[in-house]
Amino acid sequence: MHRASTLRALGVLAAAVGLLAAAPIVSAAHPAPTRTLSPDTQFYVPDANPGAKQQEQDLARTGHPGDAKLIRALVAVPSALWITAGTPDEARAAAAQAVKKTKTVAVLVAYNIPGRDCGLYSAGGAQTPEAYAAWVDGLAKGIGDAKAVVILEPDGLASMDCLSPEHQAERLAELNAAVDRLEQQPGAIVYLDGGNSHWQAVGTIAKRLVDAGVGRAQGFFLNVSNYIKTDAETHYGTWVSKCIAFGQDPEEGGWRLGHYDWCASQYYSPNGPVDPNDTSTWHFTDEWFDGAMGTAVPTTHFVVDTSRNGQGSWHPTASYPDAQDWCNPPGRASACGRRPTRASRSWTRSSG
Repeated sequence: MHRASTLRALGVLAAAVGLLAAAPIVSAAHPAPTRTLSPDTQFYVPDANPGAKQQEQDLARTGHPGDAKLIRALVAVPSALWITAGTPDEARAAAAQAVKKTKTVAVLVAYNIPGRDCGLYSAGGAQTPEAYAAWVDGLAKGIGDAKAVVILEPDGLASMDCLSPEHQAERLAELNAAVDRLEQQPGAIVYLDGGNSHWQAVGTIAKRLVDAGVGRAQGFFLNVSNYIKTDAETHYGTWVSKCIAFGQDPEEGGWRLGHYDWCASQYYSPNGPVDPNDTSTWHFTDEWFDGAMGTAVPTTHFVVDTSRNGQGSWHPTASYPDAQDWCNPPGRASACGRRPTRASRSWTRSSG
């Protein structure tokens, strides 16, 4: 990373230190007491990766002690531990190592589902549903009675379009089984994949979440490894939570039941034109929900990954028309966003 980019990223980090006040408003579920987080929760800080250590050393050696200090501050921010492969025993050991640290709560990303990432850049995963179930069982045993947040399979629901109908059903069965196994641990706080506001329509992801067992988990997560602004993701997540409530509302003869596909979204509202890239148009979708919800109350909680969205979304340019913006957009740092909180924000990915 060039020094100018380093300073931009770290400048956002310094600004983010002051953003620990009110968290964005999200719909809140009512989990069992053992699955709640107290206001003074301290999250687990994984060991710094070798690249961060090397960058700190290089900055110090080349006469930039202030920047080196900022790198140290960056890696000291709590973030998630990704558990992405290995045997059930290895998954158990990795989880156990993270949760044993006293007075902290680990955030664990379980990322090993068969057919992971549709065989693309993050391809891999367990070879069979049975192998995946055994791996999840190892992870759960590693958590034991400790309290831990589990981010279950990023992209696992949002990317299902690449799967055949048969494999989509298999994916949903795998996730349901994983939720049920992890929820056997008294302190496991489980969230399912909700993608992000530039991906699936509200009704599509709402139905997938319901079909994957979100009603038996603590909620869903958004924006993993992405750059979309927190306010936009909070807006989108609120719609998804409302859509889940809408599709489960039995009042007025039950005309809403199961009709998640009727929900307005970031792409369409019968109240007016909506543009996913222009949040000033999103009031038309708000208006649809205001008129359609009846007495339904959204209760599905969600969290937003803010580890990389300090500068918001990146948009293609004439010189770089097809940036893979999920992975370090060109010409800028992957600027850190708001720091993690127990209420609604997580640094699911490492930053900088």
